[in-house]
Amino acid sequence: MRQIVGLKLSIWSIGKSHEPYVRSGVEDFSTRLNRYFPAEWNIIPVPKNAGMLSAQGLRISEGKTILDWLQKDDFLVALDERGKEMDSVRLADFLQLRANESTRRLVFLIGGAYGIDAQVLRRANLVWSLSKLTFPHQLVRLILTEQLYRACTILRNEKYHHA
Repeated sequence: MRQIVGLKLSIWSIGKSHEPYVRSGVEDFSTRLNRYFPAEWNIIPVPKNAGMLSAQGLRISEGKTILDWLQKDDFLVALDERGKEMDSVRLADFLQLRANESTRRLVFLIGGAYGIDAQVLRRANLVWSLSKLTFPHQLVRLILTEQLYRACTILRNEKYHHA
């Protein structure tokens, strides 16, 4: 199977490395995902002085790091509970559109414990909600990776997704 040329997926998450209960699933779906698009994980460390910051101060500090890491042409998808919802087929269409429009790097951002700073949300090209439910950040990593893989199988009309 050939990767779709051009588009690279970059999944960013603020916090510590993958917990053991999600690690194997994230690794499995990341390996599968790489058959379609080159995909990488970037774990953004919590600021060293996080314990001394207010929730807003922590979001601002994390936001500065994120904005520093972003490149001008990155297409940023910020995961936020107040974002737009889409089903798996719509996600597949979104990935295809990004590839068709020659997006070089598509960044999916999972925020920190207190969410994503307003400046980062303003910079985002899309604010996306996985669900109206609230999930632990570690579990969001697994859900996101699986959904990206599912979207790719939909694009290739493979059996994984049963609609």
